[in-house]
Amino acid sequence: MLGPQVWASVRQGLSRGLCRNVKGRKVDISGIYPPVTTPFTATAEVDYGKLEENLHKLGTVPFKGFVIQGSTGEFPFLTSHERLEVVSRVRQVIPKDKLLIAGSGCESTQATVEMTVSMAQVGADAVMVVTPCYYRGRMSSAALIHHYTKVADLSPIPVVLYSVPANTGLDLPVDAVVTLSQHPNIVGMKDSGGDVTRIGLIVHKTSKQDFQVLAGSVGFLLASYAVGAVGGVCALANVLGAQVCQLERLCLTGQWEAAQKLQHRLIEPNSAVTRRFGIPGLKKTMDWFGYYGGPCRAPLQELTPAEEEALRLDFSSNGWL
Repeated sequence: MLGPQVWASVRQGLSRGLCRNVKGRKVDISGIYPPVTTPFTATAEVDYGKLEENLHKLGTVPFKGFVIQGSTGEFPFLTSHERLEVVSRVRQVIPKDKLLIAGSGCESTQATVEMTVSMAQVGADAVMVVTPCYYRGRMSSAALIHHYTKVADLSPIPVVLYSVPANTGLDLPVDAVVTLSQHPNIVGMKDSGGDVTRIGLIVHKTSKQDFQVLAGSVGFLLASYAVGAVGGVCALANVLGAQVCQLERLCLTGQWEAAQKLQHRLIEPNSAVTRRFGIPGLKKTMDWFGYYGGPCRAPLQELTPAEEEALRLDFSSNGWL
């Protein structure tokens, strides 16, 4: 059950947040964000010192903000305390003008509401809520609309929908997105599915709402801008952040030929740190590019020598190493 302090925060924040949103001053989530990794020590403890070092280095790149506790942050492997502590530490380090979007999704609606309120208390500007998926066979449009509506009703800060079918086995249905886009406290969506037709359809069907769509990967960032997306949350931005931001600038200024060339060079490295080798591959690459990647938390395993060599080739053959 939600305790008295949590409910008090909900009521206070809801009053502030919905009043702001109803007046049309929703947070603008357009831009490029790195979904920040969670550094661990050799004994699998969260390494807050290395997290701070990475943030200072990422801070030299013109990102709109940072996504914390997304899929790349290994949030399913963290305790609730760790999730909140990581966000709190990040808020203390990054500039106030940088948006902090925190992943607050849990399997139950009640737990998601509690985590969302807590994320607001430790400094998040908005929350990104992944689709609940353990009982995916029962996650109909009606169930997901009910879930997100309840979370958005009780969230003191704006909510971003998050569809990542590669991890959840569940696409947030377009009809559910269209319905939810009408909620005054739901400001947009991160779509990581890679279906540009779907992204374009969502942009089209929500065009009458104050609703923004972010691409969930740099591999289809150019195409997403072409159909109306306003930015991206891109794992590769943890190592090639300046280049991802350059791709954004080329798209926004209509320099499509140059954008296409850059997009082509980013596809293989992006696939390597997402689909092929995932977070272990991304963290290994971070070590190569002057950040701290370090180990993952079990059960994720380190790359084999053969996998590491294949990863290196994907970067070197495109001129990044």
